[in-house]
Amino acid sequence: MLDFPRWKVASIWALLAVLVALAVPSLLPQRVTDGWGRFPHPRVNLGLDLAGGSYLLLEADVNDLQSSRLEQMREQVQTEMRRQNPRIEIGDISTRDGNLTFMLRDPTQVDAARERLLSITGGGAGMTGQREWDIQVVDTSRFVLTPTTAGLNQAVDRAMGDATEVVRRRIDELGTREPTIIRQGSSRIVVQVPGLQNPQALKDLLGKTAKLEFKLVDTTATPDQLRNKQAPIGSQILPYPNNPSGVPFIAVKRSAIITGDMLTDARQEFSPQTNEPQVAITFDSQGGRRFAKVTQENVNKPFAIILDNSVISAPNINEPIMGGRASISGSFTVDTANQLAIALRSGKLPVALKVVEESTVGPDLGADSIRAGILASAVAVALVVAFMFVTYGRFGLYANLAVVINVFVIVGVLALIGGTLTLPGIAGFVLTIGTAVDANVLINERIREERHRGRSIVQSVELGYKEASRTIFEANMTHAISGVIMFVLGSGPVKGFAVVLLIGIVTSVFTAVTFTRMLVAGWLRRTKPKTINI
Repeated sequence: MLDFPRWKVASIWALLAVLVALAVPSLLPQRVTDGWGRFPHPRVNLGLDLAGGSYLLLEADVNDLQSSRLEQMREQVQTEMRRQNPRIEIGDISTRDGNLTFMLRDPTQVDAARERLLSITGGGAGMTGQREWDIQVVDTSRFVLTPTTAGLNQAVDRAMGDATEVVRRRIDELGTREPTIIRQGSSRIVVQVPGLQNPQALKDLLGKTAKLEFKLVDTTATPDQLRNKQAPIGSQILPYPNNPSGVPFIAVKRSAIITGDMLTDARQEFSPQTNEPQVAITFDSQGGRRFAKVTQENVNKPFAIILDNSVISAPNINEPIMGGRASISGSFTVDTANQLAIALRSGKLPVALKVVEESTVGPDLGADSIRAGILASAVAVALVVAFMFVTYGRFGLYANLAVVINVFVIVGVLALIGGTLTLPGIAGFVLTIGTAVDANVLINERIREERHRGRSIVQSVELGYKEASRTIFEANMTHAISGVIMFVLGSGPVKGFAVVLLIGIVTSVFTAVTFTRMLVAGWLRRTKPKTINI
């Protein structure tokens, strides 16, 4: 019991000193720590309910994803049938009623076509055993490809995982601090951005799918076809709000020359000719070569710049465009051009997202919550300190010192791991303070019992810590299991509560048992008292 080597004492004090030092920046005003320059000063981040900010609940447009899958499969089928020998000739591909249908010109190539389709329609969808697409042959030469439910569910799950990362990259580009971006259910994403008081800007940024395409304009389409939205074979009709001809539609080839996947950079700049805001884009090596080749082969022909299936502009190719750079101009403001550049840099969303719920928390409400939380914590500490000192004397004083240090240690650990403190987190903080002395109560009561049985001071203290430690461990394990379950299954406020609770369990056990044991051992070794009041 009294065997506390100097290295262990030094290690405990050093660890606590480091954690307390880490807590200090979070307890000082932001303007003070900002003046520290490059000196490390990690801070506890405040959640949306404390710092104020914007909250959005985004939901995936599953119908849009189905349409995208059909369009991608249409292009894959066309490419696969052409690129291998022997070439398989097919008629026009239809995507009506959610199915993909086409006919072979030569019915004797049915088996070869089926083999090629099997290679591009994916294997089993997850653990279901179902394929992603069902392949049927009707009337000896007509193929019907139908997306399966299991395949769609897998596509939604994959798209939502990618969409979450794209949303995170876009918000990071705004320079915001510690946003919360998590999936909710199978097709929703929760976005919380502390400190951002303009939800409309956030909605405008996240509402863009940012699917960028360059396609050649089909100049054979007549004005009647455009008005009636009847596209020539191999083309499609897209909206063109700023069409100089006055017709708000334009016909473009279905195959894209360039897609947003071939971009390496996008920046807002000003046009040297008109001084209007525009977006300068840079292609990768493959995109640059393809763009140069297409512009060389189509001089004096128009091409369309398409964003999210809407034509921004349709300039004429006056000369080959070399160098892998181009500019997107339109009716942009500086803000909208910058938002488009951010969206293009961060990548396109694999599925369209729509806002189904939004709210804004003002900073005043967060400040009130912080003041209430600090007051609650101070009252909890004061009452616990008074109770322990009155009840257990010197041993209560050691427990009180452990409680105060534990407060700083929890804040230090949160700052070290970059944690975010929310209003439920403050509740967990207060709860941890209130229960931090449970271990000391058990230890002190056990020491009393051993003294009443006639044991010596050293024996009583040693048995008190030893025997109570089992109960302390078991009690805190049940709390920790509950905290882990809340952390794994919960989200947002529940997870914030669980984080503070789990940290508090570990730190309170360390300070209440190991730290107080070290203090008691040192006191007994120095003074060798004949009696103790406990």
